[in-house]
Order: sequence, then C-alpha cells, then structure tokens
Amino acid sequence: MNMTEFDGFKYVDGGVCAAKGFVANGLNCGINPDKNKNDLGMVYSETPCNAAGVYTQNKVKGAPVIVTKRHLKESGGVARAVLVNSKNANTCNFDGEDIAEEASKLAAKELGIRPCEVIVGSTGVIGQRLSIEPFKKYMKPLVEGLSSDGNDRATYAIMTTDTTYKQVAVEFQIDGKVCRLGGMAKGSGMIHPNMATTLNFITSDVAISSAMIQKALSDVVKVTYNCLSIDGDTSTNDTATVMANGLAGNKEITGEGTDYDTFRQALYIVMMNMTRMLAADGEGATKLIECSCKGSPDQDTAIIVAKSVIRSPLLKCAIFGEDANWGRILCAIGYAEADFDIDKVDVWMASSAGSIKVCENGSGVEFSEEEAAKILAEDEIMINIDLKQGSAEAKAWGCDLTYDYVKINGDYRS
Repeated sequence: MNMTEFDGFKYVDGGVCAAKGFVANGLNCGINPDKNKNDLGMVYSETPCNAAGVYTQNKVKGAPVIVTKRHLKESGGVARAVLVNSKNANTCNFDGEDIAEEASKLAAKELGIRPCEVIVGSTGVIGQRLSIEPFKKYMKPLVEGLSSDGNDRATYAIMTTDTTYKQVAVEFQIDGKVCRLGGMAKGSGMIHPNMATTLNFITSDVAISSAMIQKALSDVVKVTYNCLSIDGDTSTNDTATVMANGLAGNKEITGEGTDYDTFRQALYIVMMNMTRMLAADGEGATKLIECSCKGSPDQDTAIIVAKSVIRSPLLKCAIFGEDANWGRILCAIGYAEADFDIDKVDVWMASSAGSIKVCENGSGVEFSEEEAAKILAEDEIMINIDLKQGSAEAKAWGCDLTYDYVKINGDYRS
C-alpha cells in the first residue's frame, strides 16, 4: 500500500520494535488449534513507560478492556508490557476478569514487573470461556523468546481474519534527538469504532508524560480510527494504547508546543496508515475506499459527511461492482446528520488511473462511463467531496462489500 511522505518523518522497519528498548514475541499456545498460527503475543519495554489508552464504548466490554483500564489507573499511567491473545475474546464470561488478571500476574512474574504494568488484550470469538492453562504453560517460552526483531511474530499473534500484517513505524527528531514511534494493528471485521478500533498497540522512545500521550491519542483517534468503518459493528474489545519509555533522551514533553506537535504528528502518521491498512483488509474486501471531504464549515461536519459515505452499503456494493453510481454518494451525503447546503456540493471519483467529476452543485454532470470504469478498476478508490461552505476538511476510510464478507461471517466460529 502506498504511504504518504511527510516532511521531517522517515518510514522505518520494525513496527513495535522500531523504538529503542522494545522487544516482542509471538507463538502458538494452543488457544488456536492450528499450530502454525501464533495466538499469544507480547511487547515489552526494558524500562518503564508512560502510557495511555482509548477503548470501545460498546456497553458490552471485554474483560481485557476492563482490566487494562484498571491497571493503568493503579499504576499511575505506567506500563511495561502488552500481553495479547487471539482466537478467544474473553468477553461475556463470568470469570473473564479473573483470567485476564491471572494472565497478567503470570507475565509479570516472568518479566519481574508489577501486574498492573501489564496491558492485556484479547480478540476472537465472544462468549467462549478462556482457560488460563495455555498462559501458564507458554508464558516462560514467550518471555524467553522476546527479541528486537520479534515484531512480526507479535503482530501475527493478534491476527484473526486478517490477511496481512499491519505495522508502521516512523523516525523523526525532537529536541535534537532521533526518536521513533511504531505500531501494530489487527482487524478485518466488526469495525465501526466509538473511541478506538480493533486492537492497536503503539510504542515510542520519546520522553513524554502520560497526560500528553492521552491528549495526543484522544485527538488523533478522532481523525483516524474513528473515521474507519468496515461493517457498522462496534467490537466489544476495541483497544488502542501507546507506551513511551523516554529512551530517545529528549527533554520530557509535559505541555503543548513544537515538540508535542511533532510527537502528535508522528502518532497521526502511524495511526492514519494503520487505519488505511485496516480498511483495505476488511473482511472479503477487494478495494480500499478513501473519502475526503473539504470545504466544510467545521471539522465535525466533514467527518460526519465522509463517514456517512464510506458506511453506505449501497455505495460499498457499487464500488465492488466497479459501477460509477454517483447518486449513491449524494444520497449518503444527504442523510448525513449535519447542517450544510446540498445544492453546493461537488463530487469526484478518483484512483491512480485518474479523476472524474460526477456531480456539481448537487446535480449530475456528463462523464465518460468508459473512463469511470478504468478509474474504478483500481484497488484504491478515492471519493472527493467539496461542500464549498468553509475551510475545514477530514477523511474517512472503508472498503467494498463483497460476497466473501457474508461467507466469512456466516461460519465465523468454525
């Protein structure tokens, strides 16, 4: 997938291990009967990290969400490790919190840290009990296998119906020091977030307070993960956390300013790219849809309009069928719950094959169906909207709706 270049930032390899002091590992512990699939992963920092998180707002919350929030409160915003499993969400179980706490204690014992310094995450089937035995049996080899190149193994451990790894890392400078920030994500279905989406773990060697990490994360999630929709379902286990250990050696960021802006931009670059990766790998998807809305009276309106478009089932089907049915775009803009004049709206459909205007001032314009077909034949489709009613803008991401989405979710448990 093409990644946009940003001045002052360089893409680097390593994902969650790109920053100084972070190691990771992943293995199969038997939760997933497929021995070739990692189902238990860990990310660890050699020194304490300031940390923050955002979580699902689904009323049903997975035990790991509850436990992680409790841990960060008990530790005063300090974390050292992420422990995550796939295949079982550990949600809607009477003993779910006990299992998450016990798994944290097992990890803490092997690592020599406090249980409250462990961030826990689970993904998979909801409502199936999770045994502590795999954690007991495999915690020691999991910890012993931690390495600075273990990011692929850890990322593989959080994948469920994902078909590709989702990792991004960038290098930049703060206070004259070389810094890095990287992350890993998972998610293909049940994605329509209200604070975070899927499982996302981000690490950095920047010195920054937990309060400022929280501010940056809450701000950036609004214009990245919260602008992502695959199928309209909000997961019970949505979690995004950031851990920063300060090993880059910059003066600690404790307030707003140039250094904070640089950290926030690095976080945006990583989260935006992982958002695009999540959208492109939606269950059964064949095309990424990116909707840009500019000329808005305010950013919230731009977000609402862009999200309304990428959520439209009819439009998602049209993109799958490579049909330039632009009326479905205008229809989705029209039912967006925001205040603007629809009679001023212009719309383009675009891809690497070109761009074509399909609507001007709320009405259709003549265009070449042949040219439109070439544009829509590409893997990444852009829908560009100009409300012409202000200067604010926003983007949202989604994917097409295909036959395979139904096949995947029709027998998900098997």
